Parts: sequence; C-alpha cells; structure tokens
Amino acid sequence: MRDRCLPGLPKERRAQGALLQIHVGYAVPRAGLPAPASFRRWVAAALRGARRRKPAELAIRIVDADEGRALNRDYRGKDYPTNVLSFPAELPPGLRLPLIGDLAICAPVVLREAGEQGKPARDHWAHLTVHGVLHLLGYDHIDHRDADAMEALETRILASLGIADPYV
Repeated sequence: MRDRCLPGLPKERRAQGALLQIHVGYAVPRAGLPAPASFRRWVAAALRGARRRKPAELAIRIVDADEGRALNRDYRGKDYPTNVLSFPAELPPGLRLPLIGDLAICAPVVLREAGEQGKPARDHWAHLTVHGVLHLLGYDHIDHRDADAMEALETRILASLGIADPYV
C-alpha cells in the first residue's frame, strides 16, 4: 500500500493510523517544561482513546499567567488564569481540513496545581493535554453524567501512558 503521508510529514508523525500534526509554541521560557515530543505522545494517546482515526492537526500554546488570565476573561468571562483552555476549530461548511482546534495551557497554573495535588508535574501536563484534546473532540463535563464519562475516558487514556488516575 502506498504511504499517504502529507508531503514533508514523516511516518513517525502518525497516531494510530491517522496523521497527526501538532504545533507547539512557548510564550514562556522552556526550561523544565515538556518538549513538543511529549505533547505529541499525549495528544496521540487522547486521539487513540477517543477512537479518532481521521487526520488531526492542532496547535498548543504554553502561556504565562497574564496571557492565561486574559484568554480566560475574554473567552469565558472568568478573570483568572486557568490550567487549560480549548478552542475547537470552527470551519466553514464544506471545508474539510484535519484542524481540530487550539489549546492554551498556562504553565504557572499547571505547576502550582501539580504541587498542591502532590503529583508529578509531568503527569499533570499529560492530564491537562488529554483533557484539552477531548474538549476539542466534543467531550464536555457540564453535567454530572458527561463529567463521569469524560473522567473515565481520561483515566483510561492516562493509564495507557502509565499515569495514575488524576481524580483519586
């Protein structure tokens, strides 16, 4: 069978048979933060767990508290920085692109929460990346039933990465 990778996209950028393209931008110093390869691994696990088989493209921006607060205020009406914000792609009808959306992850909040919760920072980064990707795919936790289903899926995905249940 002929390789159907996008031009210039290496075979190792596949996620369970689907093409995966991730753009990671750091608006904070990178020291001590996960590398793009880690984010790729976590996104691929989320896509596999959600049984997404189609190509996917997303951007992840690692932000500071000021930018995280501004984004949360402007898009959710909440005037404080939050851990992860998801912006699902809103494509015009008929336009078929693999774009699923963007994530903004607030580094100081992630690190603070990991410390407060007594969990490894890397595990918390993985959890919030998986959580954000599931939001991009349409999962939500507005009501109790949806929250239970989303948390169970997150827990299974994280277990596949060797990460303990974040909700315990």
